[in-house]
Amino acid sequence: MKTILHKADERGHANHGWLNSYHSFSFAGFHDPAKIHFGALRVLNDDTVSGGMGFGTHPHDNMEIISIPLSGDLEHNDSMGNTAVIKKGEVQIMSAGTGIYHSEKNKNHGEAVKFLQIWVFPKLRNIEPRYDQKVFLEEDRKNKFQTVVSPLDSNDGGVGINQDAWFSLGNLEKDTETTYQIQNEGNGVYAFILEGEVEINGQKLGRRDGLGISETNVLQIKASSNAEVLLMDIPMKF
Repeated sequence: MKTILHKADERGHANHGWLNSYHSFSFAGFHDPAKIHFGALRVLNDDTVSGGMGFGTHPHDNMEIISIPLSGDLEHNDSMGNTAVIKKGEVQIMSAGTGIYHSEKNKNHGEAVKFLQIWVFPKLRNIEPRYDQKVFLEEDRKNKFQTVVSPLDSNDGGVGINQDAWFSLGNLEKDTETTYQIQNEGNGVYAFILEGEVEINGQKLGRRDGLGISETNVLQIKASSNAEVLLMDIPMKF
């Protein structure tokens, strides 16, 4: 088993006034040669956007882009004609493929929106761009892990991604112990602790810590306090 620990206070940080962003991997002005990517996981940004502000229309290609709101309402528009608002409990994904333009903004003027912006390298390049979003009931992740992202050709219940990747969210009460079976041989898991404290395969983790785990088949997870955890099960080679 191999592990790589990314402590919350070691992340890149950029505060642009309207946007306060923490980067688990190299992004924009933050560059760390040891934090370029973890397997197919390229970007994990923890973003807070001020009321009424947002990311103007900009392009992407050949990247899987996942947004997971943590609070507030995130408004989306893209060149495929999609207009949507997503909030906590929902997950959005875009396969940029041959190329798209999109914007993301805080729909509300009176409160911030907090969300995770995640980029994953695609399995197939230059596909037709696609967009999807889905609502997930939080009660379905109480003391267990709920699949919220899964491969397009699977029937695993998540929003479809153009990669052999599975994302799962778990809300664990203190002292809950559970396991997570890695989906594919050759995959690793990047665990990101949204809230609380947990122990994964013997490693103690706190709020916003990240832990990459590879060359193993199963994770042993224990909640040291009430905790919310995101697991990203992704190919290490792609």
